[in-house]
Amino acid sequence: MLCVASHSCNVSARAEVISSVGENGFLSVQGTLLVNEKGQPVILRGVCLGWHNWWSRFYHESTVAWLKNDWQCGVVRAAVGVEPEGAYLDEPEEALKCLYAVVDAAIKNDMYVIIDWHSHSIKLEEAKDFFELVAGKYKDYPNIIYEIYNEPEKDSWSDVKAYSEEVIKTIRAIDARNIILVGVPTWSQDVDAAAGDPVTGYDNLMYTLHFYAATHGDFLFKKANTALQKGLPLFVSECAGMESSGDGPINEQAWQNWVRWMDDHQISWLAWSITDKKETCSMIRNTASPVSDWTDCDLKEWGRIVRDELRHTK
Repeated sequence: MLCVASHSCNVSARAEVISSVGENGFLSVQGTLLVNEKGQPVILRGVCLGWHNWWSRFYHESTVAWLKNDWQCGVVRAAVGVEPEGAYLDEPEEALKCLYAVVDAAIKNDMYVIIDWHSHSIKLEEAKDFFELVAGKYKDYPNIIYEIYNEPEKDSWSDVKAYSEEVIKTIRAIDARNIILVGVPTWSQDVDAAAGDPVTGYDNLMYTLHFYAATHGDFLFKKANTALQKGLPLFVSECAGMESSGDGPINEQAWQNWVRWMDDHQISWLAWSITDKKETCSMIRNTASPVSDWTDCDLKEWGRIVRDELRHTK
C-alpha cells in the first residue's frame, strides 16, 4: 500500500486552484506554499507540451488557448529541448521562436507559463545565456515561471546546486521576483538531498519533483515527505500515470494516490504531455489530429484522464 500520509506543511488555509493571472498577479513562496499577490495559498494545474524540437506543431497560440478554455489549465509548460539534434544547441533561433509563441499565447490567455530548460546534463554557459535572454524579454510579466534544469540524470546535488546558483544569479540580476524552479538529481526525484542543503540567499525558489505513478511509489513519497518536513517547497512540473519510460499501462490507482497527495499538500502539478507519439504518455492520438479543438476521438486514454482531472478540480 502506498504511503500517502499527510503533513501540515505550514498550511493555514486551503489553497485555491487558479487559472487567472489577472486575479492573482505575481506569485511568491511562503514556507512550502505557493501564494498569490495577496498572500493567499494557490495551486497551479496544467499540462506540459512535448520537446519543442519534435513537437513544434503544438507550440501554437490555438493549442494554448484550447488548453486554457476547454481543459481549464492555469499553466502550460514549454519544454525547450536542449541537447538532441535540432534542439536549442543546434538551432537556437527555432527554439526561441517556438518558446515565444507559447509564452506570448499564455500571456494573451491570462495563463502562467513555465519556461523549461529541458536538459538532462549541465550546460552552464548556454543556460545562463538562454535565461538572460528570456528574462530580459519577459521580466515584467507575472505569468512567467523559470525552470532552470529539467531532469539531472547523473549529476550530484552539489554539482546541480552550484549550477543552479549561477543560473539563479543570472536571472535575479534581471528579474527579481518571478518563481524559479530548481531541478534535483535522478530525474528530479532527490528532493530529500536538496532539502538537506538548499540554495540560500534568494527568494521565490521551489524544487521540482517528477513522478510516473506506475514506477514511483513508496520510495518517492518518502523522499517528498522528508523534503516537505524540512521545509522545502515542491512543485511537480512533470508527472504522469504510467511507467517512467512514458509507456506501458496507466496505473489509475497509483495516479490517484499521487493526486490525493498533491492535493493534501497543496502542490502544483503539470501532466506530461501534449504530443502525438506512439506511447502511453502522449495525449494526442496521432499526427492526423489537429493542434486544438480536440474531440474525445482525438485524445488517447491519458489525455482524457488528464482533461477530466483538470476540469473536475475547478
